[in-house]
Amino acid sequence: MELFNHHKSKIEEAIKALGQRNYFTIYPESPKLYQEDADQNARNYISKTMNNNFDELLQAKSDVYIGEEVSPFLQMGIGVKYPAYHVETLITNAQFANKSWNKLSVEARTGLLIEALERIKSRFFDITYATMHTTGQSYMMSFQASGPHSNDRALEAVIEGYIQLTKYVNEVDWIKPLGKYELKIHKNFKAISKGIGLVIGCSTFPIWNTVPGLFANLITGNATIVKPHAKAVLPIAIVVAEIQKVLSENNIDINTVQLAVDTIDKPITKELAEHESVKLIDYTGGSVFGSYIESLKNKTTFTEKAGVNSVIIDSVVDLKSVMQNIALSISLYSGQMCTAPQNIFISKHGVKTNDGIVPYEDAVKLLTDSITGLVDNPKAGAATLGAIQSDITMKRVVSIKNIGGKIALESKHINNEEFVDARIATPIVIEVDRSQVEIFGNECFGPIAFVIKTDNVDDSISLAKKLILDKGAITCGAYSTDTDVMSKIEEEMNEVFTPVSFNFTGAALINSHAAFSDLHVTGGNAAGNAGFVNAEYIVKRFVWVGNRFA
Repeated sequence: MELFNHHKSKIEEAIKALGQRNYFTIYPESPKLYQEDADQNARNYISKTMNNNFDELLQAKSDVYIGEEVSPFLQMGIGVKYPAYHVETLITNAQFANKSWNKLSVEARTGLLIEALERIKSRFFDITYATMHTTGQSYMMSFQASGPHSNDRALEAVIEGYIQLTKYVNEVDWIKPLGKYELKIHKNFKAISKGIGLVIGCSTFPIWNTVPGLFANLITGNATIVKPHAKAVLPIAIVVAEIQKVLSENNIDINTVQLAVDTIDKPITKELAEHESVKLIDYTGGSVFGSYIESLKNKTTFTEKAGVNSVIIDSVVDLKSVMQNIALSISLYSGQMCTAPQNIFISKHGVKTNDGIVPYEDAVKLLTDSITGLVDNPKAGAATLGAIQSDITMKRVVSIKNIGGKIALESKHINNEEFVDARIATPIVIEVDRSQVEIFGNECFGPIAFVIKTDNVDDSISLAKKLILDKGAITCGAYSTDTDVMSKIEEEMNEVFTPVSFNFTGAALINSHAAFSDLHVTGGNAAGNAGFVNAEYIVKRFVWVGNRFA
C-alpha cells in the first residue's frame, strides 16, 4: 500500500482521464523537458552496451548468451548478447512467481507497476538509442514511441485494470428478508488470474506494442514471459530490467516478469505459446502467425495483425494541405507503422475543392510532389523516414515496382548526415485501376502507397469496405466537405469495425492514436482480435469467483 499511496494522485488523475477521454499524460513527450545531460549519458550508455553481454536483468545467470540485432542506421550488428534459458526453466520460474504475485492486492500491484513506470521514465533516453539501433526509427520517434507514449499505454492498462478489479466489493453480508426471519449469507468476490502470460514482441515497435499486454497481465495478477523479436531485444530488455529491480526492492519474486530471447534460426515462440501452462498470449506481427496464435486451444489471445488501411478523398477545402498531410503519414518511419495508410482512393472525376474541381491526374501529382518535397528536405526528410528495419521490407520496396500499375513516384535512397550507411528508402507511389485488386488488395508493409482510380466516392467507399471485410484494417482516413458523404463513410467503416479520421491536416496524423483517448485496434475485423486499452482487454485476463458462507 505504501507505493499505492505514494502514487495516489497520479492514479486519481488517470482514472478521471479515462472517463473523460481528453488529452492526458504524466510523461512529457519533449526530450527538452528532461534532465539536461540525459541525452549524452544515453549516448555513453549505448556505446558501452554494444558488443557486450546485457547484465541488467536479475534473472538467474545463464551459461548461454545470444543476440543478433543489426542497426538499420549503422548496417552492422550491435553485438549485444542476452542470457538464454530453456522453455521449461522459464515456465517453472513463472509458475512459482505467479503463486505470490496474484495474491497481492490490486492496490499493491498498482503501486508497484506505476513505480516501475517511473523507473522506466528515468531510462527514456537509453531506450531511445536502443530503439533507434534495432528498429530504424528516427531519434524523435524512438524517444516518443518507446518512451512517453509507451508509458502512457502501460499506465492506461494499469488504471483500466484497477478500475475493473475494484468494480465489486471484496465481501458482503447478504441478507434476504423471509417474513419473520432473514436469510444471511456472507459472500466474498475474488478476481482469479488465468495464469502465465506470454507477450510476443515485434521488430518495429518493440516497446509500444509490448507493454500494454505486459502491464495488463501484471495488473490482473498474471506472471508474464516477454518474448521479443530476435532483431529488437534491447529496448524491451531495459524495460524488463527496470521492472525486475522494482520487484526485487519490494521483496517480490523477480521472475514475475522474465525476458525470453531466441534467434531467427532457433525460435522458441511456438514452444512457449503451445505450452499447456501458458494461458494468455499477446501478439503483434504478421497475419499468418497471428492466426496460428488465435487458433491455439485453451488460450486467451490478444492479437494485432496486418491490415490494409485506406484513405478516401472526396472533397476538401485545400487539397495541397491534405496531400501534405497524407505524404507525411505515408513517409513517417518509412510506412513501417500498422496505422500507416496504403491505399488512397480518388474518383476519376477528380477532387472537389473550394477553388473548383482538381482533375484526378493533378491530384496524384500533388501527392507525389508533396512526398518529394518532404523527403528531399535536408532537415525533415531523413528524420521523418528513419531507416528500413528488415531485409524483407527493403526487398519488398525494391521489387514492388514490378507488381503492375503505373509508377507515379519511384522510391530512392537519401542520405543521413549522422549515419552515412543508414538504409533509407523514400515512398514509392503506384497508380492502379479499381479492378486491379490483386495489386492493392494485400498489405505491402513499408514505404509503399497505391492510388486507386475509382468511379466515384460511393465506389471508393465500397472498395475500401470490401478490403476491410477481406483483409482487415486498423484505421481509415477520409476527406469530405459533404456531411452526407461523411455520415455514409462513418457508417460503412464502423459497420466493419474500423474507426475513421476525418479531414486531418497539419499535425493531426492518421498514424497516431493517443492513450487515454483513442482505442488502438477495435478487435472487430481481421486486423486483430483485441483493442487496447478497452475493458475487454483487461477482463479476459481474470475470472470473477464468488464464495458463500452460511
